[in-house]
Amino acid sequence: MYTGKKTRRPTPRRQIDLRCEDTLSVYRDPLENPLVQPVPVMDHTPGLRADLMQAQSGRSAVGPANRATNEEGGLMAGRLIYLIGPSGSGKDSLLEAARTRLAERGCRIVRRVITRSAEAVGEAALGVSEQQFAEMEAQGAFALSWHANGLSYGIPREIDDWLAAGQDVLVNGSRGHLQSTRLRYPDVLVLLLTVDQAVLRQRLLARGRESLIEIDQRLARNVRFNERLLAQDSAVHLLDNSGQLEQTVERLLACIDEHAPCA
Repeated sequence: MYTGKKTRRPTPRRQIDLRCEDTLSVYRDPLENPLVQPVPVMDHTPGLRADLMQAQSGRSAVGPANRATNEEGGLMAGRLIYLIGPSGSGKDSLLEAARTRLAERGCRIVRRVITRSAEAVGEAALGVSEQQFAEMEAQGAFALSWHANGLSYGIPREIDDWLAAGQDVLVNGSRGHLQSTRLRYPDVLVLLLTVDQAVLRQRLLARGRESLIEIDQRLARNVRFNERLLAQDSAVHLLDNSGQLEQTVERLLACIDEHAPCA
């Protein structure tokens, strides 16, 4: 019987199809609306929703369905090896010491693009200005990029060609950018370079870039960050670099061989 009252129907949720990570910033305001339900989709990565769930849980299944693809949709036969670790852990020294033996295994070490002067001490990176970096990023020159400690870091897009050709590629990565890397490269092998706290403290003191207070603060942050990372991502493999560099090189090669992907 008609009572004169209108029945209010629930407002349906709208779905927004996000086809690249950059689009997320465009829809930032709508995403705050509880009636909007984002559905992340990336055309070049099949099964991304499953990959997202795996990345959040720290699991990364290896197999054709989970392999990264290039822009043409072809499977990448190679594997991305993502080396992370705190400042002073010795990532640059390890990569340089292992370069020849990695090359013998068909593994290439990526030269990063960094917004700093070419004369800066450290890794043999390509130094560019902030404007140059922004232009390269806008033109899609990077497969991965992130910003940390006042600098911008880019991994050239050509690594996708190397991976598609069946070569393994080792990247000096960022701990804070790990989840985004897993989304793009689901079968990535993540290696966390660790160092005994006392040894790391001595290395940072010898480097002379920070005060004693700043070093102690950095060490405390490293402990908290690593604890959270290992609690959230069970697929991270530890690589101790507290001893001789030659021993760490052997551990690195053994870890890569042990976790070789299935054909």
